[in-house]
Amino acid sequence: MSDATQAGTTEQIKAAVADLMPALRGDLEDLVRIESVSADPARAAEVQRSAEAVAALFEAEGCTARIVSADGGAPAVIAHKAGPAGAPTVLLYAHHDVQPENDHADWDSPPFEPSERDTPHGPRLYARGAADDKAGIAAHLGALRVFGALGGGEPPVNVTMFIEGEEEVGSDTLPALLAEHQESLRADVIVIADSGNWDVGEPALTTSLRGLVRVDVEVRTLTHAVHSGMWGGLVPDAIMALVRLLDTLYDADGGIAIEGLHRGPAADVAYPEDRLRAESGAAPGVEWVGQGPVVERLWTQPALTITGLDAPKVDGASNTLTPSARAKLSLRIAPGDTAANALACLTRHLEAKVPWGAQLTVTHVDSGEPTQIDATGPAYDAAREAFTEAWDGTAPVDMGVGGSIPFIAEFLEAFPEASVLVTGVEDPDTRAHGANEGLLLEEFERVVVAEALLLAKLGRL
Repeated sequence: MSDATQAGTTEQIKAAVADLMPALRGDLEDLVRIESVSADPARAAEVQRSAEAVAALFEAEGCTARIVSADGGAPAVIAHKAGPAGAPTVLLYAHHDVQPENDHADWDSPPFEPSERDTPHGPRLYARGAADDKAGIAAHLGALRVFGALGGGEPPVNVTMFIEGEEEVGSDTLPALLAEHQESLRADVIVIADSGNWDVGEPALTTSLRGLVRVDVEVRTLTHAVHSGMWGGLVPDAIMALVRLLDTLYDADGGIAIEGLHRGPAADVAYPEDRLRAESGAAPGVEWVGQGPVVERLWTQPALTITGLDAPKVDGASNTLTPSARAKLSLRIAPGDTAANALACLTRHLEAKVPWGAQLTVTHVDSGEPTQIDATGPAYDAAREAFTEAWDGTAPVDMGVGGSIPFIAEFLEAFPEASVLVTGVEDPDTRAHGANEGLLLEEFERVVVAEALLLAKLGRL
């Protein structure tokens, strides 16, 4: 462990966080009770109420806070607390909106009523947003409270909080927010708390993320439905054509057969087979698809998922040739590629492979750029020290993420001189976006310790 920091020793910071945890957990539980589902227009008032609650929490810590929005987007919170004159400025990011909870029957407890249950790794707090990403807000709040608890009140750096309200719906107005408030958001170091750790007890810094291109594909073979007995065997139906087209997107191993997409190496990290099966939820006997090291297939190779199909349901289906069918494709693109190139490659492939002269329509839904972070320099050195101390000597892994956080590219573009650190509270069984989302409370405490230590170390730079 390192020697004393300006704001207290490592052990003093750990003790302060332990004392703060009950109140901090209470604040987190109050936040997750607010149904801030940004994708649901009927709950816009809840998103607004969530922003107001976040602003009030930071104001109670002596911050100046305001609620802002741009281009009709959801409310975000910008808060500031000054540190010593001449100290670096650190921007702490999280988001207060959450994913829809979907079918309540899939949850073991009400999704917006926090519930603690024991797990093999310790107590876990279950609720929508308990991890993604209201725990990120609570981690920032806890790091600020540490310095008050240690008697100084003033953090060792100038701190800006930026708590977004529409991350779960694509951060459409984030570029406008960053442009409009660029000077108040400018920082030397940006800490984005919206990722996770490699495993329980093994911290991580996220250094790469895949991008995303989504399209809707429609295939039409008939102007109207016709009798399958009279015309089947001669006229191709749309489902038949769509299935044949979708099959061309994959090679024999289940890898991507789209030419022109980038792929690259990943960190040399082992992912044991038993852990992989347990965390992925793969059914017994299911084989893996693709080729190459597991983490490359998950982090630095493209992946294509068919996330939706529009066709007649099995129940009630008639003996009819279907005239048109649609599919939604979600293409994850590797760091080093661009959304524009991936969209062009996918569209070109579909146009070349559509069978039997069927009419094809490809509609671009949305995109997000992949991210590759240069994880070197004093800020990353400080982060690695802080994480190692918070996890009692276990150094963080530089990991990739197969999912997409497109807004990180927006920060890198808006603040090219800043060091961007991507961290988070999630673990492999967090189940973010799914039923029974949960926060492992002991890991959450370590995250708060690590962030407080990081701020203290950055104050020395």
